[in-house]
Amino acid sequence: MRTSRRFFLTGASALAAAVVAGHASAQDVVGDILKSSTRGNWDDQFDARRTDTNKVASTLPIFSQQTVAFTEQAVAQYQNIVSQGGWEQVPATKKLQLGDDDPDVVPLRKRLMVSGDLPQSAGISTAFDSYVDSAVKRFQLRHGLPADGAMGKYTYTAMNVSAQIRLGQLQTNLQRLKEKAGTLGSRYVLVDIPGAQVEAVENDRVVLRHTAIVGKIDRQTPIVNSKINEIIVNPYWNAPVSIVRKDIIPLMRKDPNYLKESHIRLFAPDGSEVDPMTVDWSTDDAAKYRFRQDPGNNNAMASVKINFPSPDGVYMHDTPQQSLFGKLMRFDSSGCVRVQNVRDLVTWVLRDTPGWDRQHFEAAIKTGENTPIQVVNPVPVHFLYLSAWSTAPGVVQFRDDIYALDGASELQISSAQ
Repeated sequence: MRTSRRFFLTGASALAAAVVAGHASAQDVVGDILKSSTRGNWDDQFDARRTDTNKVASTLPIFSQQTVAFTEQAVAQYQNIVSQGGWEQVPATKKLQLGDDDPDVVPLRKRLMVSGDLPQSAGISTAFDSYVDSAVKRFQLRHGLPADGAMGKYTYTAMNVSAQIRLGQLQTNLQRLKEKAGTLGSRYVLVDIPGAQVEAVENDRVVLRHTAIVGKIDRQTPIVNSKINEIIVNPYWNAPVSIVRKDIIPLMRKDPNYLKESHIRLFAPDGSEVDPMTVDWSTDDAAKYRFRQDPGNNNAMASVKINFPSPDGVYMHDTPQQSLFGKLMRFDSSGCVRVQNVRDLVTWVLRDTPGWDRQHFEAAIKTGENTPIQVVNPVPVHFLYLSAWSTAPGVVQFRDDIYALDGASELQISSAQ
């Protein structure tokens, strides 16, 4: 799974050097932009829809044979860009947005044209018009950023990753795609870790897509290939030893009432309950106990837990902290995956399980009682790592290489200062 930096850079260089007669006849994108006439005044009526912003979204599964083919096309596209000198850096000195007139919009336009986000017919000018606004939004969507059209820190950082590095990222991830595409089954759940996203796939089509929270850099979500075999309504939460040591024990040292207020109970190895007041919290001895949180509104997994066999003990679940799904960088868990609108996903998983339609499921949540459900026809689940792919011609997706598996520090966008 890990790819060395040397392989990444030499692979990109080799691909760039491989551009021969077939690509030499391709349109000289950079040259055409530099020769373009000065256009784009505010009086001009540009059709911003021509940037095809809405076409960035797709129901094509990430790990499909079609995605492999589109990603191979993207590699060829970026080979061509690299062979022509790539793109220039965009000055990241100010927040540019719709309505601005600034000299820095000129290099911004050129950059967006090279990557295909802005049509060359938009011309070169200092105006941040609706054409540029739409192009920036398209770029942001392709990079998993909020599509607000404003040039901020993360947009600049993503935009100023060199074409050479992006080419290497595509090549690295193309190999990951080829290894798994077409092998996941006809009905499955995919967690793309860098994208912090969940796909429910059926018959080569994404039927549900969910925003997710995945593991922190120091508590990484692992690669998983398993089957969802159990849904637990109103689950108990058993704190992993890592969380007990890193989080709960330090919290108890600060606030002796933390466990009581959080409805977390201690159990000895023999199953007997332990009074927290009898534990020496100045040491890590408490890690030998089991910390179990009762079901309820404050439960770390909220309404539901999605179980499957995993050597790392990870699972998927709801969360009482719904605000986290609105964050730009959703790498906040201790390895498990929190799923937004998880009840929709659970309803889909339980489709073949008699007696567990959406109405029954919701009624069970309202009881507040811990209720395990065995899934009829267990659904395959895959946690995989993919940070670059393409699901349509000219629509190349890039994500933050959060766990630094792609071999280039420039790809860790969340580290942007």
